[in-house]
Amino acid sequence: MMKLDGAISPENTLFVLLCFEGPDIYSTAGGLGTRIAELSDALATQGYTTHLIYIGDSQKPSVEHRIEGRLILKRWSQWVSQYYPNGVYDGEEQKLYDYNESVPYHIYSEIVRPAAAEGKMVVIMGEDWHTAEAMMRTSDLLHWFGLRQRTLMLWNLNSLMSLHRIDWGRLNFVTTLCTVSKYMKHKMWNYSVNPLVIPNGIPARYLQPVDQDAVTRLRAVARQNDPRRFFLFKIGRFDPDKRWMMAIEAAARLKESGHPVTLFVRGGIEPHGADVLRHAYHRGLVIRDIEAKRPNLQQCIDLIEQAGPADVYNLRFFLPEEFVRVAYAAADATLANSGHEPFGLVALEVMAAQGIAVTGSTGEDYAISFENAIVTETEDPDEIVGYLLYMQRHPEEQERIRQGGYRTSSQFVWDRVIANLVSKLEFLARKQNVPLLPIQANAALHAPSAPQISNTKPASQAEEKVAEKHGV
Repeated sequence: MMKLDGAISPENTLFVLLCFEGPDIYSTAGGLGTRIAELSDALATQGYTTHLIYIGDSQKPSVEHRIEGRLILKRWSQWVSQYYPNGVYDGEEQKLYDYNESVPYHIYSEIVRPAAAEGKMVVIMGEDWHTAEAMMRTSDLLHWFGLRQRTLMLWNLNSLMSLHRIDWGRLNFVTTLCTVSKYMKHKMWNYSVNPLVIPNGIPARYLQPVDQDAVTRLRAVARQNDPRRFFLFKIGRFDPDKRWMMAIEAAARLKESGHPVTLFVRGGIEPHGADVLRHAYHRGLVIRDIEAKRPNLQQCIDLIEQAGPADVYNLRFFLPEEFVRVAYAAADATLANSGHEPFGLVALEVMAAQGIAVTGSTGEDYAISFENAIVTETEDPDEIVGYLLYMQRHPEEQERIRQGGYRTSSQFVWDRVIANLVSKLEFLARKQNVPLLPIQANAALHAPSAPQISNTKPASQAEEKVAEKHGV
């Protein structure tokens, strides 16, 4: 067995991240896009050369360098995306085919082979079901050319969608499976696999103080001259898993019991949104739709103030980060009360803004009820109502929860999550006997000779011929 003298560092390790979603607006449909954009940014900021390969905006450069050249964005399948302008999942199957056919050869010829020649290790991480096939093909290709032992391959699960399309036996054999919470780990046991848990993270900038003048103003607008009025906020896709009906019903019951409420909602374009708003209307809640085009923080507050009194404000526009954080801090509670939440990123962002998150009890491993959040155990709207009324009677509890949540969020900044990741990578390197030597010893390591591939474009004919020749 080769002695592993070194530790993982930017000098001897680089990262390749595979994901359908990415940092482009075109490429972001939910939390996955946020996760991969922030993870890649944090890795590069720490000094690691990081390649992010994702389904990119066809109108942007195919390759873009950021963070002093260490973060390399590779917008894949742009020739397909130009026919599907409505976002990353428009033309999903066509993009998936192209991704699977071309990404493995690019990783082998343009990333792993040069890195191995320099004695460096490559960590390849795939995200969710879309990348499972590409990860398996990449492992096979690297094995064929004698480079598999120069890589660590991890595949991470954030969502339960389309798991029936995964060859679990093969994927578990060629990669180390990971997920984002103990809840998801237990869900994956149903597929006879036992993943490592590496949690999600938040950017360190989220720990910066929120604009208190804006908090005071937004809270005054939401209270509508009634200091007893509850101010609630809910943001997320219009998906039944997010328990929108529970939130709407809780607001209606508060109003019926003599406790007025203002609820800001920001959903998506999903059909369930019509059911949610219809239920709010039938329960007697006054709804106002607010539309805008890319307003800033103060313009968002102006729009709400000018809309007039209401119980539910349906914010039908992109919310800037500054406004979202102010809303988290100003609200009496943000209803992140999902029935299925792999990790609970929204609740953690609420905590970082010193807000109060009402969570479900699935993937939010970090949430402790009435210590750093309010944790709901049932689907009963009266559970939310009861907890809100209790906090209204005990304002000292509100401040304690806000401070406890902030302390918790500081433990999940990306720098700490990456430290957790690196510790697991070093464990895997030892287990898999992947050579991990100090940078000065790298010159002794050389990649095996392999057929030259001069065409760097995805799925080129040259690459296909190499694959056919060697039976890959």
